[in-house]
Amino acid sequence: MDLFTVRVYGIMINEKKQVLVSDEHIRGGLYTKYPGGGLEFGEGTLECIVREWREEVGQDVEVVSHLYTTDFFQMNAFRPGQQIIAIYYLVKALSPFKAPLLGKPFGFPMPEDPSVQVEGLRWVDWEDYSAETVTLPTDKKVTQLVKERF
Repeated sequence: MDLFTVRVYGIMINEKKQVLVSDEHIRGGLYTKYPGGGLEFGEGTLECIVREWREEVGQDVEVVSHLYTTDFFQMNAFRPGQQIIAIYYLVKALSPFKAPLLGKPFGFPMPEDPSVQVEGLRWVDWEDYSAETVTLPTDKKVTQLVKERF
């Protein structure tokens, strides 16, 4: 069994000073997080974020800068015994943003089967954007850093 899971996430801030988040129903739980996902074998972190954004958002992005890499122990919530290493990048769209958006948090039909994963994207206004916006501990820390830096 692997001891580490590497996750790579992108933070996008649009011209209206809104931040993109992903609302997700995973294994019966509700999570608000940043778009991104798991690093695949043979892939670099920059390749991973570009691939994940194409898959999850349908958007080609460019990495602007590295924002943060986990600097504290974080257990994998879905795989006990594994440690999460999360890497966050500031990204920008390479074309007009066209992904479908949710009108409200978790504004998608809830599946009857808790094992079914559902996700949707939405923009969060800067005034409403805080550590409480997101669910996961590493995302909360990154949100604080983003608010301080931008």
